[in-house]
Amino acid sequence: MKLVYKGKTKDVYALEDGNYLLKFKDDVTGVDGKFDPGANTVGLTIEGIGRSGLRLTQMFFEKLREQEIPSHYISADINQASMTVKPATIFGKGGLEVICRYRAVGSFYRRYGMYATEGQPLDAFVEVTLKDDAREDPPISEDALAMLGILTKDEYAVLKGLTIKIAGLVKDELTKKGIELYDIKLEFGRVGQERQIVLIDEISGGNMRAYKDGTYIEPLKLEQLMLQ
Repeated sequence: MKLVYKGKTKDVYALEDGNYLLKFKDDVTGVDGKFDPGANTVGLTIEGIGRSGLRLTQMFFEKLREQEIPSHYISADINQASMTVKPATIFGKGGLEVICRYRAVGSFYRRYGMYATEGQPLDAFVEVTLKDDAREDPPISEDALAMLGILTKDEYAVLKGLTIKIAGLVKDELTKKGIELYDIKLEFGRVGQERQIVLIDEISGGNMRAYKDGTYIEPLKLEQLMLQ
């Protein structure tokens, strides 16, 4: 097993069989000691958040498998805080982040506050950002993605469709617990010779904003509520 990448919240190892192992850490992104799923730096360390995030990720990826929604997921080992996944190639040089928004919060509200009111409902609004820390993950349009050769317009349609479907599944599961999903950040890649677009990375409290009775739920608490 060879370490190939050290990330903010997980490390990636190459396995001898050609698959990869994701090792979840107890770090989450944020600023000034506060959690923020859209931040580019590790903001704080929360003991147990790695395994907790993996439990929720495992639950959601297995639900996606039941619905025949494609992902890189193979299996998870909670005790080892690790997940085995298929090899996937990212889009462009650094990858993309795809956000599905149901409420005007975070960077959406900061950008569009002249027109939006904070917290106003959004109809599964999808936006794509480049994973580029130096440029603070700039948003990028469908036309720009195609013109720059990052993905075709047909691929964008697949990416958007999968995002809405996956975010909707997550939203429905949270609703069963009386929790409202405000937004979620997903990542995708291509797998196999067919270069099929699939969900990669994770689905945990660390990449979404969720509220219960109007109160924000921290990632570890969210995972406890969802898995109890």
